[in-house]
Amino acid sequence: MKNKELKLIFFVITVLFAVFLVAPIIMLFFKSIFNNSFTTEFYTSVITENDFFTALLNSFKIAITSGVIAVIFAFIIAYAVHYTALPKFIKNIISFIATLPMFLPTITYGFAIIYSFGKQGLITRILGRQLFDIYGFAGLLIGYVIYTIPVAFLLLNNTMQYIDKKTLIVSKTMGDNNLSTFWIAVLRPLLGTFAGAFIQVFFLCFTDFGIPASVGGGYDVIATVLYNQMLGGIPDFNRGAVIAMIMLIPSIGSICILQILEKFNIRYNRISHADLRQNAFRDISWGTCGSIISVVILSIFAVIFVVPLVEQWPYKVGFSFEHFKEVFTDSELLNVYINSFIMAVLTALFGTLIAYGAALITARSNIKHKKIIESIALITNAIPGMVLGVAYLFVFTGTSLQNTLILMILCNIVHYFSTPYLMMKNSLSKMNSGWETTAMLMGDSWVKTILRVVTPNALSSLIEVFSYYFINSMVTISALIFIAGARTMVLTTMIKQLQYVNRFNEVFVLSILILFTNLIAKVIFSKLANKKSYK
Repeated sequence: MKNKELKLIFFVITVLFAVFLVAPIIMLFFKSIFNNSFTTEFYTSVITENDFFTALLNSFKIAITSGVIAVIFAFIIAYAVHYTALPKFIKNIISFIATLPMFLPTITYGFAIIYSFGKQGLITRILGRQLFDIYGFAGLLIGYVIYTIPVAFLLLNNTMQYIDKKTLIVSKTMGDNNLSTFWIAVLRPLLGTFAGAFIQVFFLCFTDFGIPASVGGGYDVIATVLYNQMLGGIPDFNRGAVIAMIMLIPSIGSICILQILEKFNIRYNRISHADLRQNAFRDISWGTCGSIISVVILSIFAVIFVVPLVEQWPYKVGFSFEHFKEVFTDSELLNVYINSFIMAVLTALFGTLIAYGAALITARSNIKHKKIIESIALITNAIPGMVLGVAYLFVFTGTSLQNTLILMILCNIVHYFSTPYLMMKNSLSKMNSGWETTAMLMGDSWVKTILRVVTPNALSSLIEVFSYYFINSMVTISALIFIAGARTMVLTTMIKQLQYVNRFNEVFVLSILILFTNLIAKVIFSKLANKKSYK
């Protein structure tokens, strides 16, 4: 179809990502190799520095360890949900707790660990002794595992929904022992997802800045090295650009491996939801393990609610609303919350429109070069937030977009584009491919067809995409730390600022604000999406 509207949408999206994705990354690359003339001195100085290699090795070590533990814990929870006869309300509770950390910024995890396991921490006081040194490897490991359990759980949970459970019955009928059945019917179909979940977790841990910013201590990782190069006491932008480019290598590698693993996923022609055999030992053991993991997650985050509700932790533990009053009467902090909310809403609105337009091109048209959209999605999925933030710092410093909410919104739209686009593409691909042709024969324009036919049928997915953009925009920090200004401070960057002056009561109150904003938004969007999907 020679459709002017689709071509216009394609042009707008292409220009948008050319300006706010391709150009910044190219500028970042040139910044790493140019200093009046071509040079490799910046790469040489970074690569030959022992501290950099130590940080890089630390990043790999902590990311791999966290990945293994997070995937195992996520599997335990997902198995308890899908392969036991636990009461439905228990399954719902542990599923909710497994995804709870997604609603908080990662920098909050670190402060929660400090106030839980520190010398005067809540769990330390309950147990009567400090279990471990919270700064360094141990603190990062706990933070990263909590951070990535939701991602690994969602991937495993989604795959388990499409595993044919009749395989369990067939395996038992064939005389297989319990371990063989477990391997054939459960583990083997999940191998691709296990690998994919591990790579996703590794990628998130390797590139995260929020957790090292709070509990990294002297255990340097590549994210903190990049931050110190760019915004430290003596900024070195060229060396910072080199570190950012090096961060891209494992990120791109991770995405390439994910693309390869996609070919090995097992797909069933029919899914049979067979009733599970009664097995009390199975239900109690897996249910107990899943519940213990859930309790540990909750116990770490409990301190977020305890500390701001006492007079002065840990010296005066009398109940008090004073810290909440201080935040809600502080016009600066309230303005920061308003900034965050406006940024999240506008990111969700325009991000959803862009993802929808991109999906219409790839799923509902025959436009030439539409594979460019697929390439954009792949690239955005491989660019860490910190790298994108540094690139924006180089490109937009000195322009009218510097330190503006508009730039932060555009950054979020680009950074999180991949998943919303794929969600919309999958939704539109399942619809009748002849709707537009039928409408055209009946005299309707393409725009009317999209508004009257396609959009109502895609409304549930559009709401889910809106929710995804909104929640991620409320909790993101890695990119925004480099491009937020004093007047455009958002909650996550403000939390980072409050850390410097040890105002942890305000940190936890703001974290609670983020948590409840996201939970309320999630409930509303989920109900709307479910309501539209039933119509």
